Amino acid sequence: MAYEVVVVGGGFGGLTAAALLAARGVSVCLLEKESRAGGCAAGFEKFDYSFETTASLYASWGAGEIHGRVFAELPVAPPEVHLLSKPYVVRLPDHTEVALTSNTEQFEESLRAAFPECSEMAVNFYRELAPVAEALRRVAARVPDLLTASKFKRLKAVAPEARIASRVYAAMNETAAQHLSQTSMRFRRFIDAQLQIFGQRGSEDCAYLYAALALMIPRRALYEISGGAQALASKLVESIRKSGGVVRFDTPVLRLSYDQSGHARGVDLLSGEFVEATRAIVSNLTIWDTYGKLVGLNRTPADVRKRLNNLRGWGAYLLFLGMDEEAAQRLPADHVLALTDWQEGQAFDPETAQFMFAAAPARDTRAPTGKRAVTVSTFTEALQWFAFHEDETEHEAQDQAALEQCWQRMHSAMPELADGIEVIETATPRTFYEDTRRKLGMVGGIGQSLDVFGEHAISHRTTIPNLYLVGDTTFTGNGVASVTQSGLIVANEITRK
Repeated sequence: MAYEVVVVGGGFGGLTAAALLAARGVSVCLLEKESRAGGCAAGFEKFDYSFETTASLYASWGAGEIHGRVFAELPVAPPEVHLLSKPYVVRLPDHTEVALTSNTEQFEESLRAAFPECSEMAVNFYRELAPVAEALRRVAARVPDLLTASKFKRLKAVAPEARIASRVYAAMNETAAQHLSQTSMRFRRFIDAQLQIFGQRGSEDCAYLYAALALMIPRRALYEISGGAQALASKLVESIRKSGGVVRFDTPVLRLSYDQSGHARGVDLLSGEFVEATRAIVSNLTIWDTYGKLVGLNRTPADVRKRLNNLRGWGAYLLFLGMDEEAAQRLPADHVLALTDWQEGQAFDPETAQFMFAAAPARDTRAPTGKRAVTVSTFTEALQWFAFHEDETEHEAQDQAALEQCWQRMHSAMPELADGIEVIETATPRTFYEDTRRKLGMVGGIGQSLDVFGEHAISHRTTIPNLYLVGDTTFTGNGVASVTQSGLIVANEITRK
């Protein structure tokens, strides 16, 4: 079969690109190795529970934002979303709590109460972030792909922000930590935990401009999706098909197929079938897997191989839990970001210092009567889960040890749970690898340090002229909204919109 565009992978980047291309009249086929779409954000079901594999906090569903822009072109309605008045609470090791809210007066009072040792510096840190983040957000709305846009387009996008431009340019090579030197260790850890969730890096490494965007997302607006991320994936699949596109599940792709001149002419499937792409191929694999599996290492330039070897992401260890409604009523919020160790006098290590507790809302419990589905997510070094094992029992023992450690940390940080919660299942980086074939099961993208941010970001363009990259390992970063934007960027380039 021949199509104008073949999309490899049914994560949100691939789904968005395929849905937009199909809606614009392009002949498109999306190939996904699993039996449903969603990639590493696909839901998980067991014992009448339906779990999210993300923190279930979604940005950019407001008027004129990325999801609205995408669905305005599609022949289907978007999933139902709900604005959260208090997206999450950060609970510190001393059980101090700070609720993230869009109400500036309430939020600043909460900061002053939680961090009396540096109250005004903490408030000023956020006050300085706000105009920078808003300016960056407006620029990105004007030109989604700042990384590869022409100089004229970039100047045109930035021109209306002249009043803040000097501050933005001055901070381009600064980390978040450089703006936290006057604050306390407690406040820095409060920031570290949030940056790790939204940017995969603590303040010492995270680019300040990315930190501004990330930290202001919950202050601006976060949403829940009814039915979770899987509902969004299903809508995009429906849109592709309604626009005349093709979606093929249970269809693993083996590699790119090249003509005699070295031009990618399509993809070879594991089944032996060849699918032709006359216009472009879009990879929703990670950047490691795009080059390592699709392109092939023998066709990957040395400088690209070197960069790939230096890039690292985090693995995730997840607990899927069933919680009694009575226990849910004792919590300060459905989402709790718990910092469990100050780690004073040492570098921030998220693997042992934090977890995100995300409960399904009362309106959409995704659980048996009287229960709620809960996902607890922690960071883990992915490589350790792929060390040599004599047999599967060693991996099971490693999983059990991680479960016991996480279970103890969770109950210590959230004693109000008491006996109102039970373990349904766990997921390790091995689980994510088996489900998605992402390198080492790493999820969440690449940490937004200075070497991969701004002009150093990973472009959607590859070394193969008609091969494009979407997903969380390319510009603009991690999170469903950013991945959706990567799909829009590629769809625009292919159709020259």
